[in-house]
Amino acid sequence: MDFEANYEIDRTADYIHSHNFTRVALQFPDELLKDSIRVVRELREKLRALRKCDEDDRGGTLVEGKQDVGLYVMADTAYGSCCVDEVGAAHINAECVVHYGHTCLSPTSTLPAFFVFGKASINISDCAQKICSFASSCNKPVLVLLGLEYTYAIHDLKGALEDEALKLSTSSSKLDINCASVLSSTVAPPTGQMTSNGQAGTVDNLSSFPKAGDAEVHTSYSISGLTWNILHGQRIEDYLVFWIGPDNSAFANVVLTLNACEIVRYDPAEKSLITDVSQITRILQRRYYLVEKAKDAGIVGILVGTLGVAGYLHMIHQMKDLVTKAGKKAYTIVVGRPNPAKLANFPECDVFVYVSCAQTALLDSKEFLAPIITPFEAMLAFKRGSQWTGAYTMEFRDLMNMPSCGIEVGTDEPRFSFILGRYVEDVDHEEIPDDSEGLALAVSTEKALQLRDKDVNALANIDPKSGAEFLAMRSYQGLDIHHDGSMPKPIVVGKTGRAAGYETEKSQ
Repeated sequence: MDFEANYEIDRTADYIHSHNFTRVALQFPDELLKDSIRVVRELREKLRALRKCDEDDRGGTLVEGKQDVGLYVMADTAYGSCCVDEVGAAHINAECVVHYGHTCLSPTSTLPAFFVFGKASINISDCAQKICSFASSCNKPVLVLLGLEYTYAIHDLKGALEDEALKLSTSSSKLDINCASVLSSTVAPPTGQMTSNGQAGTVDNLSSFPKAGDAEVHTSYSISGLTWNILHGQRIEDYLVFWIGPDNSAFANVVLTLNACEIVRYDPAEKSLITDVSQITRILQRRYYLVEKAKDAGIVGILVGTLGVAGYLHMIHQMKDLVTKAGKKAYTIVVGRPNPAKLANFPECDVFVYVSCAQTALLDSKEFLAPIITPFEAMLAFKRGSQWTGAYTMEFRDLMNMPSCGIEVGTDEPRFSFILGRYVEDVDHEEIPDDSEGLALAVSTEKALQLRDKDVNALANIDPKSGAEFLAMRSYQGLDIHHDGSMPKPIVVGKTGRAAGYETEKSQ
């Protein structure tokens, strides 16, 4: 693939030039960082050429407002590389972010973003032939989804699928193939509007859940930056879903969200169909286990996994309200990209709720000391009476629109714990008026001080209900500076020289 075409140098330069941006952040994932210098060089040359054309059109005079564009490479993102790093871009006062490589296409909060997906290699004829051949034996309508790195070939792929379907169709049966399109263009301004080919327009945040009051199943769906429609009267569960692309986070999002569908993956690199996606059952069983374990948690850490996806602050507050009304303690934790070593510093947390984009929300918590769940799973765990019907959503923004996810106060009735194997009673913490934040802090501190004065053996039988109480029970609580009121000691001159022989030591 041609370098300029793969990185869309001309289209990127046109976008920067037409919007008069003067400070642009270029965000690269680790695997594409090696090409960043060449991309910057060619972008700068193209931008200078565009500026020169404007000057020539004006008879050689300098165009007002046009100046050299500052291009800044962002090589280390604060969170997942699929999200736009608005925090890093703000450090250099960027006016726009150009995002390269794999992306979740999450809407940004403050900065406009321009996405360059790249162009991965694919054999269109082989892909269409294998998809239609497999679909002809299933007697189901077909839905074709693909990774964003293959969307450049979506029109050719649709044509090839139509030709293959026509060859395999008979008078009694005809292949019904529905191919998804890109939900938005590569531009996402902070207002929530999205542009397509330079034309401004709006795109609704569609989801795979029915809206309240609808008499029939939705006809519009979206997932992983793709959108499609189905006929009225049909259900998404009736479709045979083909995924074109590697087994990555985008595919995992599709597998969990469309877990009721039969899913087949086409691997463009190997030119083969993978029909065994039995990991769906294993993943869902694992997630259900984590939900049951989270129900027994007393202290919940709300783990911030993004600072740029629109609506993340609203979801954090919603999770805090949910946890508090369930009679548990909630603490908000910001550690950047989570790993076992970082989260081990918070042993008091029985479970973590990870608020992030859809494609980084699933963390394999087997290596962590405490399980890590998604906001959707937290809704199931902490809202009394909730039952998992099998539906699953990864986008936390969809939770804000789901009519069944209003926060309700839990009941005092005992519940059965599948982890402990007995009935347990969720005891609410001591109720303190909302306007008495100072009193709440004083009560928590007083309890912690009382625990410090008790016998160590007695502490083993105490169940901590807050971070302060847990800290009081720990054998090591950090550096403790004892202040006895004495004056500071005078400065003393230390030794000088090398360890092999200080200047004050006699030579041997």
